Amino acid sequence: MFEHEQQKISERIRSFCVQNDLPQPVEIAWSPVPFSGEWGISTSFFQLAAQEARQIKERTGQGVNVPQRAQEIAASVAEYLGKVPGFSRIEAVKGYLNLYFSSSEYARRVVDTVLAQGRRFGAGEPKSDRVMVEYAQPNTHHSFHIGHARNAILGEAMARLVEFAGYETIRATYPGDIGLGVITVLWAYDRFYKGQEPQGIHERGQWLLKIYVEATSLLEKKEDETEEDKKRRESYEQERREMLRKWDAGDPYVRQLWKETRQWSLDELEDIFDILGIHMDVWFFESDVDEPSKAIVDELIRLGIAEDERPFGGAVIVKIDEKLGLKKEKYRTNVILRSDGTTLYLTKDLALAKVKFERYHVDRSVYVIDVRQSLYMQQVFKILELWGFPQAAKCHHLGYGFVSLPEGAMSARRGRVVLFKDVLDDAERRVLSVIAEKNPSLSGEVRQEVARQVGLGALKYAMLSVDNNKDIVFDWDAALNFDGHTGPYIQYAAVRCNSILRKASAEGIELQEDVAFDYALDAAEVQLIDLISRMPSEVQRAANEYKPLTIANLAYDLARALNDFYDRCPVLKAEPDIRLARLRLVMAARQAIVNTLAILGIETPDAM
Repeated sequence: MFEHEQQKISERIRSFCVQNDLPQPVEIAWSPVPFSGEWGISTSFFQLAAQEARQIKERTGQGVNVPQRAQEIAASVAEYLGKVPGFSRIEAVKGYLNLYFSSSEYARRVVDTVLAQGRRFGAGEPKSDRVMVEYAQPNTHHSFHIGHARNAILGEAMARLVEFAGYETIRATYPGDIGLGVITVLWAYDRFYKGQEPQGIHERGQWLLKIYVEATSLLEKKEDETEEDKKRRESYEQERREMLRKWDAGDPYVRQLWKETRQWSLDELEDIFDILGIHMDVWFFESDVDEPSKAIVDELIRLGIAEDERPFGGAVIVKIDEKLGLKKEKYRTNVILRSDGTTLYLTKDLALAKVKFERYHVDRSVYVIDVRQSLYMQQVFKILELWGFPQAAKCHHLGYGFVSLPEGAMSARRGRVVLFKDVLDDAERRVLSVIAEKNPSLSGEVRQEVARQVGLGALKYAMLSVDNNKDIVFDWDAALNFDGHTGPYIQYAAVRCNSILRKASAEGIELQEDVAFDYALDAAEVQLIDLISRMPSEVQRAANEYKPLTIANLAYDLARALNDFYDRCPVLKAEPDIRLARLRLVMAARQAIVNTLAILGIETPDAM
């Protein structure tokens, strides 16, 4: 917001260096002064003093006290600059030059910038790197549950974050559409339910999950198993393995059955994406990279990266630590092709990475995958590095923990899963009940839309307000609390802004653009303005650290500061000039909250 002022001061510092025979600074970097009731920027003269000291050493052989010299330069520059417009004071402290803004000017500039930029406030300048975020990749022939939802919500927030920070962003999903789990459903469907098809997108997807649970039970050995049960189970297992063999061989009947039932899962997945506000740019499928990945194995053997032990009854392996020249075990040895010639997840991930880098020209690749796969992902990245892809250094595993419920953990094999659609429907029912009690005047159509926004917002914020590496025990009572660290609390803070602005309009108060903050700002105003001003730098920090949690925390801090402001600072009843300034601040605070929530994929209702 003060780039122009910083640039002019930097130019004057360079002029000072010329006039005083000092080296030209390589860079004049500015950073915020730690906030303590007033705002400021700071730059250091240690690097300049060190440059000068090296030159003196070369000429005279004498040493220079660099910290002392840095302070001398800072003090001289402060005197040289004198009074700088827009700043209240300048000081030189321990080699740093600190310039403090006039509080009224800083407040006005922050508020004006937010309102001028609107939904773009906080966004970064365009970056050169292209980023692909891969997320929301459940297996087909199952149904989307609350654990899948955490992956999708985290990935979408990550994609929105890097995009808002200025990176060209590609959203990609990689559903697992082959493997024994998929074949298990195909076998059971063909064996027991052929020709049946429930009506409804979600009903079909959920039905496939039920078939999977039933099939798993039939194929599992029981403690009280009789000889007849054993024969039946072994026969079923043989039928399942035969179907897998036929799929691998490209059997037309099996492949057609697979495509048809796979589409049922994809229809449900696409509908859930619509509900979550996710729009994928690229769909990768595990089945698409299965065959190409085998050719990659041959290439890695030819390059001497992989070792083929199949002639000796072994598999194709990569001794990662050895190839990297590491003396201690870190990445270990990994199999990239089984002895029978079948591929593994790793084989296909290598093939997929090649497509990302060569076809989509991706510079950074973010993988949103279970935190338990941390070592595996590092192995993938290191093999890509050995393979010669420079992008491997910018691959990032965004791990996430389990989601369980107060009653316990989930298990798809046992049928103990909580379906996403059921959770969302329950959320909307709960929110509708709260709205009926607290705001019965809302019309039915508006009430339904608000229930969707608040219910979905509560779910998303509950997933994003916890460190992504940690497990979550999801509890609706906590997630829907309007007074806690929750989505509804933040949404309601923005809605309160709407209420104040509507009242101002009803009272005939005309909002003005040219408003000064030249009065004694309350501590609550100062805190709110400070938080708003941090948003652009927090967006960059969160994107660089791959941490949507930073934005979730900022959204909550903004809402809490806004509520403190309401409690301490009259708005509509303030003196006319102060009232106009505070109304502008309310508008800016609302915009900042809306923008932070939008990065998290959360909508802001107009009323609640």
